[in-house]
Amino acid sequence: MKHYHNKKLPVIYNDQDQEYLPGKGLVAALDVALELNMPLLLTGEPGTGKTRFANHVARYFKLGEAIRFDAKTTSTATDLFYVYDALRHYHIVQNQSKGEEEIDLIAQKIIRFEALGEAAQRATKHNKRSVVLIDEIDKAPRDFPNDLLNVMEGDYLQFSVPELQETFKISPELKPIVIITSNSEKSLPEPFLRRCIFYHIPFPDPESLLEIVKSKLYERRKDTFFQDELVILIKEFNKIRGLLKQRNAKVPATAELISWLIILKKAGLSNADFSDLNQEQQQILASSLSIVAKSTEAYQYLLEHYKITNPTSVK
Repeated sequence: MKHYHNKKLPVIYNDQDQEYLPGKGLVAALDVALELNMPLLLTGEPGTGKTRFANHVARYFKLGEAIRFDAKTTSTATDLFYVYDALRHYHIVQNQSKGEEEIDLIAQKIIRFEALGEAAQRATKHNKRSVVLIDEIDKAPRDFPNDLLNVMEGDYLQFSVPELQETFKISPELKPIVIITSNSEKSLPEPFLRRCIFYHIPFPDPESLLEIVKSKLYERRKDTFFQDELVILIKEFNKIRGLLKQRNAKVPATAELISWLIILKKAGLSNADFSDLNQEQQQILASSLSIVAKSTEAYQYLLEHYKITNPTSVK
């Protein structure tokens, strides 16, 4: 694992291709949202798979890739459909010769369709339904959630683009499947919550973690662990989560567990007794703890727990 010293880059794996294993509760929530044609609002710790679930749904139902919209502090409901670049429009008009044909606002990228607008294009032009992911809606302004549902309520999804003098109307059977995520950084308006199907993705129990780890490591990376080995490491990982929770520190999620296991395996530490490590093994463990600890204080606390002093890089 000494890539720097060997001047050789490792093989990079595309984790997006790995199998996603949704829990029974999450599947049930999706079924309700699909039956009622309502948005599905997901919360949960970072790394529990909120965003990846939208991509999973799109692939599972063979709807192509999910169309993603990242909410920002400046987002408005209109931004979900299209963006009008007035400055670009002005410059093109200024440089246009008299008698030239009318400007194609879409071809010139003066009008750019965003998530729901792109879904409308798929529906009207290709008769195809889409999955739209609205990520981290709690980052958007307070009015954004309600404005979003106001334009989505009813059997049809309808919006106008005044600059094109055109209105798009999507029939119920082609309305996009909307999945919304929130990190619960701030509370969302009650009217918005009433009009969504809500589900909180819990952190997986040890058995579920074991299945997730197997699917991710065995299928794609071909990294093999003994089952007993994985059970012990997952138990150790959950102990780390508990220790950090006691310190009110950010706790690692499933993504960090996978990364931690990969490093331990590559370094030959996956079957070691953490209470009886030699100096070199301690340094490897110290390096790996930077995956699960997200602050200097949390990292130092874990070093103290494992009785590691003066951590340095392994030569």
